[in-house]
Amino acid sequence: MCEPDSYGFDRPDLYGYMDDGERFGFFSRAIVRMLDHMKFWPDVINCNDWQTALVPVYLKDDGVREERFRSVRTTLTVHNIEYQGRYNPYVLGDLFGLDAGWVEDGTLLMDGDLNLLKGAVLCADAVNAVSPTYANELKMAYFAHRMESVMRQCEYKLFGVLNGIDMDRYDPAKDPSIAAAFSTEDMSGKDADKAHLQRLVGLREEPHVPVVAIVSRLVSHKGLDLICEVLHDMMKLPMQLVVLGKGDKKYEEFFHWAAQQYPGRMAVRLDYNEELSMAIYAGADLFLMPSKSEPCGLSQMIAMRYGTVPIVRETGGLKDTVHPYEAWRDAGNGFTFANYASNDMLHVIREAVYLYKDFPDAFGRLRKRAMECDFSWARSAGEYLRIYAGVTGQVWPAPEAAPVEASPAAEPVSVEEAAAPAEEASAEEKAGPFEEPVPAAETVPETVAAEKASAGRSVEKAAPAGETADVKAEPKKRGRKPGTKNGAKKEPARKAAEKKAAGETKKKGTAAKK
Repeated sequence: MCEPDSYGFDRPDLYGYMDDGERFGFFSRAIVRMLDHMKFWPDVINCNDWQTALVPVYLKDDGVREERFRSVRTTLTVHNIEYQGRYNPYVLGDLFGLDAGWVEDGTLLMDGDLNLLKGAVLCADAVNAVSPTYANELKMAYFAHRMESVMRQCEYKLFGVLNGIDMDRYDPAKDPSIAAAFSTEDMSGKDADKAHLQRLVGLREEPHVPVVAIVSRLVSHKGLDLICEVLHDMMKLPMQLVVLGKGDKKYEEFFHWAAQQYPGRMAVRLDYNEELSMAIYAGADLFLMPSKSEPCGLSQMIAMRYGTVPIVRETGGLKDTVHPYEAWRDAGNGFTFANYASNDMLHVIREAVYLYKDFPDAFGRLRKRAMECDFSWARSAGEYLRIYAGVTGQVWPAPEAAPVEASPAAEPVSVEEAAAPAEEASAEEKAGPFEEPVPAAETVPETVAAEKASAGRSVEKAAPAGETADVKAEPKKRGRKPGTKNGAKKEPARKAAEKKAAGETKKKGTAAKK
C-alpha cells in the first residue's frame, strides 16, 4: 500500500483535483481491505457522498468470493446530491478495479457516465439525507440532479436525519471569541457585541437599528439573485447590512459596488474569517439565508444559538429548523417564505425589521425561543443508531418509550386489571340463579372505554359487577344486583310473599263470584 503523502493525499484541500477519482477510489478500496487488520469486525460502515460511494460496491463485489464481507451492512449519507462522482465508463477496470458487469447491468451507469453515487444508493442497506425535508426533495427532479428516479426506487430505505452543531462550542455564555458573553437570562452582552461589530466593520453605532447579516459562500444556490434584485428596496428600510463571504466573481463585484452606495449602512468583507464570522453571529440581530436549495444548513443553527433571528426560505434543513413567527399566538423562532421570489423575501425582511423596531418585547421573546432550540448531536445520534439497528436487525428503543418508563403514574392501572384476580376467584360465588358466571377475561378494555367515552354509561352497565369504564375516578358504590349473594338469600322470602298474594287474590275472586 502506498504512503498517503506519495499518493497525493497531503494537499491543501480535501477534494477538487483532477485525480479525485483515483484518490478516492484508492481510499474506498483501502477501507474494505483494512477490515482484516482491525481488532474488531464492524456491523455497519457509514459512507458519505460520492467520495466513499465505492465502499458498498466493493463489499458487494468481495462478498461474492469471500463470505465474511457479507455480514457488513452499509449506510450512505447524502450531503449534497449535486456532486455524484461521474466518470467515463472505460476507467471502471483500470481506475477502480471492477468488472464491466457493474456498468452493463446499469448499477453504475447513468446518462452514459459512470456514476459512483448511484451505485452506492443502490448497493447500500440504507440511505439518509441530512434533513427530513431534503430526503423528500431528493425524489423531485428540481432538487435531485437527474437522480430522482433512483431515489424514488430506493424510497423504502431512504431516511432524513438533521445535522447538529457543537452546543458547547457555540455557546454565547462561555464563548471566548466574542466581545461579551450573554445568555437568555442576561442579554446585556448582546448589545455590547452589536456595538463591537458595528465598530469592527465600519457601520454606524445605532443601537436601535437592526443589523441584518449574511455569512455565506457567494454562489447562486444560496439565493443571492434574490438579494441582488431587491437590495435597494432593502436598504430603504431602517436597517444595516453586513456581508461576509467569497465565491463567484459576479456576486463579489456586485456586493463590493453596493457597499460603496451605502457607506455606514452596508459593510462587505470578501473573505472568510472565523473570528469575524463569530462577531457577526453574536452582534447581528437578523440572519438572512434565502437559499434556492439547502440540504441542511448550519449557519441558521449557529445564528439562533447566538440570538440572531433567521430569515430563510422554506427548503431542506432550513424548513426543518426555522419555524415562522406567528404574532397571533406568539410562536415560532424565525421568519420564512416559501416561494423563490424576491418580493416574498422582501416582505418577510420588512416584517422582521418592523417587529424589531416597533415591538421590542415580542422580538425579545422570539429571540429567546430561537436561543433555546436544541440542535445538539445527541438528538441526531439517536436517529443514526435507529437506522443502524434497522439494517442489522438489532433492537433500538424508540424515544417515546422513555417518558412512559420515567413516569408510570401517567398510565394508572385500570380497575379491571386490579379486580381480575378477585373476579376469577369468586365468579361462581357472585353468579345468581338466573345469571351464568361471567369469565374474568371478558372485561371492558380500557382502550374501548377511552374511545367510547360518550357511551360510558352503557359500557358501565354491560360490564360485570365490580368493573368500571372510568379508570381515572374512584369506582362508584353500586346497589346490590339480583345476582349477588345477599339477593340470593332474600329470594325464598320474596317467593313466599308472591304466593301469599296470589292466594289472597284467588280468594277474593271466589267471593266475588258468590
